[in-house]
Amino acid sequence: MDKDSYLLAGHAPGHPDRHAALSAIFDWWTLRHLDAVGIGPGWRCWEVGAGGPMVARWLAGRVGPTGHVLATDLDVSRLVEAAGPAVEVRRHDVVSDPVPPAAFDLVHARLVLVHLPARERVLRSLAGVLRPGGWLVIEDADPGLQPLACLDGHGPEEALANKVRSAFRVLLTGRGVDLGYGRTLPRRLREAGLTDVAADAYFPVTLPACAELEVATVTVLRDQLVTGGHLAVEEVERHLGNVAAGRLDLAQPPLISAWGRRP
Repeated sequence: MDKDSYLLAGHAPGHPDRHAALSAIFDWWTLRHLDAVGIGPGWRCWEVGAGGPMVARWLAGRVGPTGHVLATDLDVSRLVEAAGPAVEVRRHDVVSDPVPPAAFDLVHARLVLVHLPARERVLRSLAGVLRPGGWLVIEDADPGLQPLACLDGHGPEEALANKVRSAFRVLLTGRGVDLGYGRTLPRRLREAGLTDVAADAYFPVTLPACAELEVATVTVLRDQLVTGGHLAVEEVERHLGNVAAGRLDLAQPPLISAWGRRP
Protein backbone atom coordinates (compact mmCIF):
# COMPACT_ATOMS: atom_id res chain seq x y z
CA MET A 1 0.00 0.00 0.00
CA ASP A 2 1.70 3.18 -1.15
CA LYS A 3 1.03 6.73 -0.01
CA ASP A 4 -1.14 7.43 -3.06
CA SER A 5 -3.59 4.68 -2.10
CA TYR A 6 -3.83 5.71 1.55
CA LEU A 7 -6.96 7.83 2.01
CA LEU A 8 -5.50 10.02 4.78
CA ALA A 9 -2.09 10.71 3.28
CA GLY A 10 -1.00 14.32 3.25
CA HIS A 11 -1.27 17.34 5.50
CA ALA A 12 -2.88 20.71 4.95
CA PRO A 13 -0.37 23.44 5.93
CA GLY A 14 -1.71 25.79 8.58
CA HIS A 15 -4.11 23.19 9.96
CA PRO A 16 -3.73 20.65 12.79
CA ASP A 17 -1.58 17.61 12.07
CA ARG A 18 -3.40 14.26 12.19
CA HIS A 19 -0.38 12.44 13.60
CA ALA A 20 0.04 14.94 16.42
CA ALA A 21 -3.67 14.73 17.27
CA LEU A 22 -3.66 10.93 17.22
CA SER A 23 -0.58 10.95 19.44
CA ALA A 24 -2.28 13.26 21.94
CA ILE A 25 -5.38 11.04 22.06
CA PHE A 26 -3.90 7.57 22.03
CA ASP A 27 -0.21 7.51 23.07
CA TRP A 28 -0.90 7.14 26.79
CA TRP A 29 -3.16 4.17 26.05
CA THR A 30 -0.60 2.55 23.76
CA LEU A 31 2.26 2.97 26.24
CA ARG A 32 0.13 1.39 28.94
CA HIS A 33 -0.11 -1.80 26.87
CA LEU A 34 3.52 -1.85 25.80
CA ASP A 35 4.56 -1.45 29.42
CA ALA A 36 2.30 -4.33 30.44
CA VAL A 37 4.08 -6.89 28.23
CA GLY A 38 7.25 -6.30 30.25
CA ILE A 39 9.48 -4.53 27.75
CA GLY A 40 12.96 -4.10 29.19
CA PRO A 41 16.68 -3.70 28.50
CA GLY A 42 18.01 -5.56 25.48
CA TRP A 43 14.65 -6.07 23.75
CA ARG A 44 14.41 -5.85 19.97
CA CYS A 45 11.26 -3.98 18.92
CA TRP A 46 9.58 -3.16 15.62
CA GLU A 47 7.23 -0.16 15.57
CA VAL A 48 5.19 -0.61 12.36
CA GLY A 49 3.64 2.45 10.73
CA ALA A 50 5.13 4.57 13.46
CA GLY A 51 3.92 7.93 12.15
CA GLY A 52 5.43 10.22 14.77
CA PRO A 53 8.47 9.78 17.03
CA MET A 54 6.92 9.50 20.49
CA VAL A 55 6.35 5.73 20.79
CA ALA A 56 9.72 4.89 19.20
CA ARG A 57 11.52 7.20 21.62
CA TRP A 58 9.67 5.67 24.58
CA LEU A 59 10.64 2.18 23.40
CA ALA A 60 14.26 3.26 23.08
CA GLY A 61 14.25 4.45 26.67
CA ARG A 62 12.99 1.06 27.81
CA VAL A 63 15.31 -1.16 25.76
CA GLY A 64 18.39 0.90 26.61
CA PRO A 65 21.78 0.80 24.90
CA THR A 66 21.73 -2.99 24.56
CA GLY A 67 18.37 -3.02 22.76
CA HIS A 68 17.19 -1.93 19.33
CA VAL A 69 14.05 -0.22 17.99
CA LEU A 70 13.16 -0.35 14.31
CA ALA A 71 10.62 2.37 13.43
CA THR A 72 9.13 2.08 9.94
CA ASP A 73 6.58 3.96 7.87
CA LEU A 74 5.79 4.97 4.31
CA ASP A 75 6.60 8.55 5.29
CA VAL A 76 9.51 8.85 7.71
CA SER A 77 9.67 12.66 7.76
CA ARG A 78 8.17 12.80 11.26
CA LEU A 79 10.39 9.98 12.51
CA VAL A 80 13.75 11.62 11.82
CA GLU A 81 13.91 13.19 15.26
CA ALA A 82 13.51 9.76 16.87
CA ALA A 83 16.60 8.31 15.17
CA GLY A 84 19.53 7.60 17.47
CA PRO A 85 21.82 4.89 18.81
CA ALA A 86 18.89 2.65 19.79
CA VAL A 87 16.40 3.70 17.07
CA GLU A 88 16.71 2.83 13.39
CA VAL A 89 14.31 4.71 11.11
CA ARG A 90 13.49 3.04 7.81
CA ARG A 91 11.01 3.68 5.01
CA HIS A 92 9.07 0.45 4.62
CA ASP A 93 5.84 -0.70 3.01
CA VAL A 94 4.54 -3.48 5.24
CA VAL A 95 2.39 -4.81 2.38
CA SER A 96 4.96 -5.10 -0.39
CA ASP A 97 8.42 -4.95 1.20
CA PRO A 98 10.08 -7.99 2.78
CA VAL A 99 9.77 -8.19 6.55
CA PRO A 100 13.00 -7.40 8.43
CA PRO A 101 15.23 -10.47 8.89
CA ALA A 102 15.21 -10.38 12.68
CA ALA A 103 13.55 -12.06 15.63
CA PHE A 104 11.70 -9.42 17.63
CA ASP A 105 10.69 -9.40 21.26
CA LEU A 106 7.90 -6.95 20.45
CA VAL A 107 6.06 -5.93 17.28
CA HIS A 108 3.50 -3.13 17.56
CA ALA A 109 1.17 -1.51 15.02
CA ARG A 110 -1.50 1.10 15.73
CA LEU A 111 -4.16 2.15 13.20
CA VAL A 112 -2.29 0.40 10.40
CA LEU A 113 -3.84 -2.95 9.55
CA VAL A 114 -7.41 -1.63 9.40
CA HIS A 115 -6.41 0.38 6.30
CA LEU A 116 -4.80 -2.55 4.46
CA PRO A 117 -6.82 -4.80 2.14
CA ALA A 118 -4.06 -7.39 2.71
CA ARG A 119 -4.40 -7.02 6.48
CA GLU A 120 -4.67 -10.74 7.22
CA ARG A 121 -1.47 -11.60 5.36
CA VAL A 122 0.34 -8.70 7.00
CA LEU A 123 -0.78 -9.72 10.48
CA ARG A 124 0.57 -13.22 9.95
CA SER A 125 3.87 -11.85 8.65
CA LEU A 126 4.19 -9.67 11.77
CA ALA A 127 3.50 -12.65 14.00
CA GLY A 128 6.06 -14.64 12.03
CA VAL A 129 9.00 -12.39 12.93
CA LEU A 130 8.50 -12.78 16.69
CA ARG A 131 11.03 -14.77 18.64
CA PRO A 132 9.60 -17.51 20.90
CA GLY A 133 7.99 -15.67 23.78
CA GLY A 134 7.80 -12.41 21.80
CA TRP A 135 4.69 -10.22 21.87
CA LEU A 136 2.52 -8.84 19.08
CA VAL A 137 0.42 -5.81 20.04
CA ILE A 138 -2.11 -4.65 17.43
CA GLU A 139 -4.37 -1.63 17.97
CA ASP A 140 -7.10 -0.75 15.49
CA ALA A 141 -10.28 1.28 15.42
CA ASP A 142 -13.75 -0.20 15.07
CA PRO A 143 -16.00 2.53 13.60
CA GLY A 144 -18.77 -0.01 13.20
CA LEU A 145 -19.11 -0.29 16.97
CA GLN A 146 -19.46 3.47 17.41
CA PRO A 147 -20.12 5.32 14.14
CA LEU A 148 -21.06 8.78 15.46
CA ALA A 149 -19.03 11.97 15.71
CA CYS A 150 -21.42 13.39 18.31
CA LEU A 151 -23.05 10.94 20.71
CA ASP A 152 -25.42 13.61 22.02
CA GLY A 153 -27.19 14.51 18.80
CA HIS A 154 -29.42 17.19 20.26
CA GLY A 155 -29.12 19.89 17.58
CA PRO A 156 -28.40 20.67 13.92
CA GLU A 157 -24.68 21.14 14.53
CA GLU A 158 -24.41 17.61 15.90
CA ALA A 159 -26.56 16.23 13.07
CA LEU A 160 -24.21 17.80 10.55
CA ALA A 161 -21.16 16.41 12.36
CA ASN A 162 -22.66 12.94 12.20
CA LYS A 163 -23.40 13.41 8.48
CA VAL A 164 -19.75 14.34 7.91
CA ARG A 165 -18.59 11.29 9.86
CA SER A 166 -20.92 9.07 7.82
CA ALA A 167 -19.42 10.44 4.60
CA PHE A 168 -15.94 9.77 5.97
CA ARG A 169 -16.89 6.14 6.60
CA VAL A 170 -18.07 5.82 2.98
CA LEU A 171 -14.68 7.04 1.77
CA LEU A 172 -12.91 4.62 4.08
CA THR A 173 -14.96 1.68 2.86
CA GLY A 174 -14.20 2.66 -0.72
CA ARG A 175 -10.48 2.30 0.04
CA GLY A 176 -10.91 -1.20 1.46
CA VAL A 177 -11.05 -0.31 5.16
CA ASP A 178 -12.84 -2.90 7.30
CA LEU A 179 -15.00 -0.81 9.66
CA GLY A 180 -15.50 -3.80 11.97
CA TYR A 181 -11.92 -5.04 12.03
CA GLY A 182 -10.98 -4.04 15.58
CA ARG A 183 -13.41 -6.43 17.24
CA THR A 184 -11.92 -9.40 15.33
CA LEU A 185 -8.36 -8.92 16.58
CA PRO A 186 -8.42 -11.47 19.45
CA ARG A 187 -9.60 -14.23 17.11
CA ARG A 188 -7.12 -13.24 14.42
CA LEU A 189 -4.19 -13.30 16.84
CA ARG A 190 -5.16 -16.80 17.95
CA GLU A 191 -5.50 -17.90 14.32
CA ALA A 192 -1.96 -16.57 13.75
CA GLY A 193 -0.73 -19.06 16.36
CA LEU A 194 -0.35 -16.72 19.33
CA THR A 195 -1.18 -17.60 22.91
CA ASP A 196 -2.13 -15.61 26.03
CA VAL A 197 -4.35 -13.47 23.81
CA ALA A 198 -6.30 -10.65 25.44
CA ALA A 199 -7.83 -7.33 24.42
CA ASP A 200 -9.48 -4.18 25.72
CA ALA A 201 -10.67 -0.88 24.27
CA TYR A 202 -10.42 2.87 24.76
CA PHE A 203 -13.35 5.06 23.77
CA PRO A 204 -12.66 8.83 23.64
CA VAL A 205 -15.94 10.71 24.14
CA THR A 206 -14.63 14.27 23.95
CA LEU A 207 -11.10 15.63 24.19
CA PRO A 208 -9.42 18.81 22.88
CA ALA A 209 -7.33 16.70 20.50
CA CYS A 210 -10.50 15.11 19.07
CA ALA A 211 -11.42 18.53 17.67
CA GLU A 212 -7.92 18.93 16.23
CA LEU A 213 -8.18 15.49 14.63
CA GLU A 214 -11.57 16.37 13.15
CA VAL A 215 -10.24 19.55 11.55
CA ALA A 216 -7.17 17.76 10.19
CA THR A 217 -9.22 14.89 8.76
CA VAL A 218 -11.97 16.95 7.17
CA THR A 219 -9.46 19.42 5.72
CA VAL A 220 -7.43 16.65 4.06
CA LEU A 221 -10.60 15.02 2.69
CA ARG A 222 -12.47 18.21 1.75
CA ASP A 223 -12.16 17.76 -2.03
CA GLN A 224 -13.10 14.09 -1.96
CA LEU A 225 -16.11 14.74 0.26
CA VAL A 226 -17.40 17.43 -2.11
CA THR A 227 -16.51 16.02 -5.53
CA GLY A 228 -17.84 12.62 -4.51
CA GLY A 229 -21.23 14.17 -3.81
CA HIS A 230 -21.20 13.30 -0.13
CA LEU A 231 -21.35 16.88 1.16
CA ALA A 232 -21.87 20.39 -0.18
CA VAL A 233 -19.05 22.92 0.15
CA GLU A 234 -21.25 24.94 2.50
CA GLU A 235 -21.78 21.93 4.77
CA VAL A 236 -18.04 21.31 5.06
CA GLU A 237 -17.34 24.95 5.89
CA ARG A 238 -20.20 25.15 8.38
CA HIS A 239 -19.00 22.00 10.13
CA LEU A 240 -15.42 23.27 10.38
CA GLY A 241 -16.79 26.54 11.78
CA ASN A 242 -18.79 24.66 14.41
CA VAL A 243 -15.68 22.72 15.43
CA ALA A 244 -13.59 25.90 15.61
CA ALA A 245 -16.24 27.58 17.76
CA GLY A 246 -16.08 24.75 20.31
CA ARG A 247 -19.76 23.88 19.90
CA LEU A 248 -19.30 20.14 19.53
CA ASP A 249 -18.36 17.22 21.76
CA LEU A 250 -16.51 15.09 19.22
CA ALA A 251 -16.00 11.39 19.90
CA GLN A 252 -13.79 8.79 18.27
CA PRO A 253 -14.49 5.13 17.52
CA PRO A 254 -13.18 2.65 20.08
CA LEU A 255 -9.50 1.79 19.69
CA ILE A 256 -9.27 -1.93 20.37
CA SER A 257 -5.92 -3.14 21.63
CA ALA A 258 -5.13 -6.85 21.36
CA TRP A 259 -1.97 -8.68 22.32
CA GLY A 260 -0.64 -12.21 22.14
CA ARG A 261 2.62 -14.11 22.60
CA ARG A 262 4.40 -16.51 20.30
CA PRO A 263 4.79 -19.88 22.01
